[in-house]
Amino acid sequence: MIRECTASDFETIHSIVNDAAQAYKGIIPADRWHDEYMSRDELRYEIDDGVQFWGLAENGQLVGVMGIQDVQDVTLIRHAYVLTARRNQGVGGQLLSRLLVSNEEKDRLLRKYWKIPARQIETSVVLAEMKSF
Repeated sequence: MIRECTASDFETIHSIVNDAAQAYKGIIPADRWHDEYMSRDELRYEIDDGVQFWGLAENGQLVGVMGIQDVQDVTLIRHAYVLTARRNQGVGGQLLSRLLVSNEEKDRLLRKYWKIPARQIETSVVLAEMKSF
């Protein structure tokens, strides 16, 4: 069941994000990587900034989350994470039916909607048509 996450899901979201982010360790350049990929303070900032998390729950437990944010005239997918133990089992496919973004479009969107360093734009990982979903 896909449901809107609530304040009581905060610790679970934090755990899922940091568990799932391990898949990007060694892919995300070292100067952009943190051993705790997203701290509680960073997660709180994201939520306070308008990111609304939705999650896929199985047997009452979240196994994947997706954050969306309304920015100007669009709704952006900001975060999409699936527990390592549930990867390649269709969880991501249920949360993200598809996200197809070219490098040029990714760069344009990041520059238009966020104030982030050029290095972060250059090194951002954006999901594309993932056959494993």
